[in-house]
Amino acid sequence: MASDGQRCTKPGLTGKASTSQRDIELAMRLPLLRKIAYGLLTVVFLVCSFNAISIVRDQYKATQALPRNEKLPLFNPHRPSFNCQIEATKVPPIDAQAELWFQEAKSLDDPDAWEEDRDYKRIVQLTRQAAERHHWKAMLNLASLYLENRDPPHGEAEALALVEQAMRLGVPAAYDRMGTFYLNNVGVIGDATKAYSFWQKAAEMGNPQAMAYLGNMTSATWDSPIDGFWANIPVATKMLECALLQGYGPAAYKLANLRGKPRAPNGKISEPRTAETKALALTTLHGGVSLGCSDCARSLSVEFRNPHDLADMLVPYLDEARSERYAVLHNALELNPLLRFPNLDKVLPLPPALLSPWDGDKQTLIDAAKGVTSRPSEPKSSAASQR
Repeated sequence: MASDGQRCTKPGLTGKASTSQRDIELAMRLPLLRKIAYGLLTVVFLVCSFNAISIVRDQYKATQALPRNEKLPLFNPHRPSFNCQIEATKVPPIDAQAELWFQEAKSLDDPDAWEEDRDYKRIVQLTRQAAERHHWKAMLNLASLYLENRDPPHGEAEALALVEQAMRLGVPAAYDRMGTFYLNNVGVIGDATKAYSFWQKAAEMGNPQAMAYLGNMTSATWDSPIDGFWANIPVATKMLECALLQGYGPAAYKLANLRGKPRAPNGKISEPRTAETKALALTTLHGGVSLGCSDCARSLSVEFRNPHDLADMLVPYLDEARSERYAVLHNALELNPLLRFPNLDKVLPLPPALLSPWDGDKQTLIDAAKGVTSRPSEPKSSAASQR
């Protein structure tokens, strides 16, 4: 029995009441906790999304800043004028040691040697050494070696990076190469519009290859954009003349055609060939041969032996001996486009000069036109490259 003053309670009742109260308070807090958790998750999501977007945006900006994505004016085949620039005045200076390495690599990569006999490991090594010193020709040659799979695993990506590095140095030929990459889908998504924009930029900077190509494309007798040619004779002539002025022989072939057949600006033949225009075309083709124009040599070989129109032939008279010599030089240039014939006028002068004696040996004629007195010895490594 309970004592006086004590109240009678059921055991556990107070504990149950307390537990219920806590459950109620916990139940009231859960929605708030969920809201806080959801809020934190939302903040984390937004922060991560912002960071991801920032990364993507920065990557996009970095990609757009690459030389391959340079914003250039669209190609204008009907531009009113063209200003001749000389590439040699635009390129960075070449280090003397880099030039030694570059020339040694070129001698080892001799087109006259069988491909399997060339030491491409050494060629790549020397070219890379020169390229690392910002020898711009070596940089572009190394890119070609990568594309030819001469130094696996280097390939398109590394070749593209080299060309872009040369573009940053302001090398006109690098812009010409980038145009070729866009046309042939090399390292970039193929885009003919961009290709022509880069070629136009290269020509404006002074690259003779780009000038010759665009000059050829704009020397037609009418416009046919779908076929890639247009008629803009004044600008085409200036481009071809500027390319030939810089020693780029292939420009002579189309230029001779324009000089031999006077054209109106819209491409139409304005007047028949005259003795003066024929003589100018003939000397242009002959000069092209000395600068390595294979098509020029072939054309002159045909003209001296079997011209298309005897009544309107380019040469003053038929001459099988001259035709044979031009054919030999044409075949040599087909095998090795790097050949040049500075002594051409001594072994194959234009009429009315007489031909010098020739024993019929093809290599003798080629060497005489090159100015070589004896066969070159096996190329040797320089002391610097051996170190």
